[in-house]
Amino acid sequence: MVQINRRQALAATAGAALLTRTAAANAQVAPVAAVDLGPRERTSLDFDWRFALGHASDPAKDFGFGANQRTYAKSGASAPSWWVAAAAQKDFDDSAWKPVTLPHDWAVELSFADNPDYKPSGKPDDEDLRAAHGYKTLGREFPDTSVGWYRKTFALPASDAGKRLSIEFDGAFRDALVIVNGYILEREDSGYSPFRVDITDIANVGGDNQLTVRVDASLGEGWFYEGAGLYRHVWLVKTAPVHVPQWGVFVRAKVDGTLRIDTDLVNEGDAAVAFELSHAVLDAAGKPVLAVAPATDRIPAWERQSLSQTVTLTNPVLWSLETPHLYTLVTETKVDGAVVDRFLTRFGVRSARFDPAKGFFLNDKPVKLKGACNHQDHAGVGAAIPDALQVWRLEQLKSMGCNAYRASHNPPTIALLDACDRLGILVIDETRRMSSDPTSLDELERMVRRDRNHPSVILWSIGNEEPQQTTAQGVKVARTMKRLVNRLDPTRLVTAAMDSGFGEGISTVIDVQGFNYRHEKMDAFHERFPAMPIIGSESASVVTTRGEYVRDEAKSYVPAYDTDHPWWATTAEKWWSHAAERPWMAGGFIWTGFDYRGEPTPFNRWPSISSHFGAFDTCGFPKDNYFYYRAWWRSEPLLHLLPHWNWEGREGQSVAVWAHSNCDKVELFLNGKSQGVREVKANHHVEWSVPYAPGVLEAHGYKNGKVILRTRRETAGAPAALRLTVDRTKLKADGQDVAILKVEVLDAKGRIVPRADTLVRFDLSGAVDVIGVGNGNPTSHEPDVASQRKTFNGLAQAIVRTRRNQSGRARVVATADGLKSASVDLDLG
Repeated sequence: MVQINRRQALAATAGAALLTRTAAANAQVAPVAAVDLGPRERTSLDFDWRFALGHASDPAKDFGFGANQRTYAKSGASAPSWWVAAAAQKDFDDSAWKPVTLPHDWAVELSFADNPDYKPSGKPDDEDLRAAHGYKTLGREFPDTSVGWYRKTFALPASDAGKRLSIEFDGAFRDALVIVNGYILEREDSGYSPFRVDITDIANVGGDNQLTVRVDASLGEGWFYEGAGLYRHVWLVKTAPVHVPQWGVFVRAKVDGTLRIDTDLVNEGDAAVAFELSHAVLDAAGKPVLAVAPATDRIPAWERQSLSQTVTLTNPVLWSLETPHLYTLVTETKVDGAVVDRFLTRFGVRSARFDPAKGFFLNDKPVKLKGACNHQDHAGVGAAIPDALQVWRLEQLKSMGCNAYRASHNPPTIALLDACDRLGILVIDETRRMSSDPTSLDELERMVRRDRNHPSVILWSIGNEEPQQTTAQGVKVARTMKRLVNRLDPTRLVTAAMDSGFGEGISTVIDVQGFNYRHEKMDAFHERFPAMPIIGSESASVVTTRGEYVRDEAKSYVPAYDTDHPWWATTAEKWWSHAAERPWMAGGFIWTGFDYRGEPTPFNRWPSISSHFGAFDTCGFPKDNYFYYRAWWRSEPLLHLLPHWNWEGREGQSVAVWAHSNCDKVELFLNGKSQGVREVKANHHVEWSVPYAPGVLEAHGYKNGKVILRTRRETAGAPAALRLTVDRTKLKADGQDVAILKVEVLDAKGRIVPRADTLVRFDLSGAVDVIGVGNGNPTSHEPDVASQRKTFNGLAQAIVRTRRNQSGRARVVATADGLKSASVDLDLG
């Protein structure tokens, strides 16, 4: 029987401290039990790295890597004529290299570069291919900035003798070569898949060890900004020879409490041993609620065994969107009566099913999927999104009424899935490459093994708008991929995001039909294939620029009204009203929740460097469409008015005024004079044409004949002051926690100046550092890693990170020439 002592089962909230600290008032966050892993150890290797750029084509500028074609000739060689690279040697002087903390994305720090070879064709879908990645100096054309080297020294005590030692990478972009103590131990091509490196044989136990990673981002995997470097976490793992391997437990939970627990056990020792394997289930408060009778057996040397047990959890608390309850399975392994390994598995008890006539059901209750597709990218930090920022981004989506997330178009970092589990957000988990070659299948297998215990994951996606989606070869590939997924996880269905060939090709293989746009074809498809569930795997793709209300070709801005979209897409209002009226449509995922670097449709050319698709900009500042979705995806009354009311020089000219509201009626006033009452049709906006006059534009929202909401837009004056706010003031001094700061430009009366482009400087005192800045401007070429930023339409953002083990107080002061400064104080503990 698993023995859970007091130290191992302390307050459950400690295990979810990050999420608890960052939770917004409207976000229901599930706690998880905190359990000591001992004798297993898993420690962070995120700190104390050194970084330098190498070179993709010149060995002399790449620390000798690849010189003389001897790279793989002699493993572990230390002589200059035989070593892998000078930078991989223990005594290499890296003092001039830049100190970095992981996650780290070096691409975000690179300059922007126009493409002199691009010649516009004049065709509707014309694009500069370099625009897709945001014009960063990355790729084969830029060998001097496309390779990065990381170095770190770590010590292993003599007590680690006899243990199995490994390093786990949550992800690296891309083509990572891992070198430990001069030995090349692993090469990982994927920019998104986690991978593990066994270092046992060459580790220097009782001394220092040199870890070197060469990352080559010359080749991409997507058509969007992907970052570069060790942009996810890295871990050092120590186990006994007999232990549960990575992702070695799979819990299949049913709502009646039936648990099937599949456990893998390995013996990486030279002698066969007898073992005892036992499980205990803890609830979210850390209280033991189930003890599984121990299983005993004997495992031969250097073998792997699997064990399946079925037990019953009495009166399980179901995982749901409202109460995302998480259980913890503690798996203990004993040899000769002593605990040699302890392994934790988080899981939830829930049911998920797709009904082709009634949509999606969670725990047998209908749930309309109100989802968002998202890339892994944020202003200031690029792909290296800190965990706390991942949580913050999900909270912004939840505030909009979003209940689902599609990881587009690659497996997400595990921190995101952990957050979705605890916040109650459903997930489509998507592999990067649709192919049945061994490498692609291995990446798919790693994704499924890693993620199959997450209750948030409801679908596996095997592709996105693939050229082979309608071909015979594509059908074969899809069958091979689906067969693998079904073997690894028979509890979830498989989908693919298609943009043509619906009902043909790989549609005959997948379980749930994903429609990327083409909503006008859904009715006919449903009539033809009534037994096939349908989701909008990508929906809308309306393009908007925050705070802009006139299309400006010269500046590459599109209006923030819900009007502009590519030919293949539609407006937010059109797709959602379509989805909301059809119960058989399980819901959909807007493209996208957040703007992202690259794909700057409809201006796929210089100087555009980021998309316009998001309901939020790249900083997470809401655009007006955010309020459309919030009006119809949430139940509480809402009234939002657009645009701003600063139209100097347009006096007397008509301005389109919109309101997003779920009230019965909305009445608009200009300087106290009614402009008329509009009845609100479900899932639609209301609008007026108003001759501009400076002053106050005000809207009243009516419910059952009574005014329940008022909102206004006032003509603002000149910039006079800054306002600085922060998502939270209490941070953990762990070197990873971050605060997200918003700066606003105000006039003398405290009103936001809607067109302000003020340069704001961030001055810090105390143990915090600015790690990135942004403003949501899709054409700004200002540096992301800096201590200053211009506001874009009145707003800018700074992200500050704590320093490890440096507690106390910190202050951030925002200043701008001629304006009143603002500050926030942070408590670091």
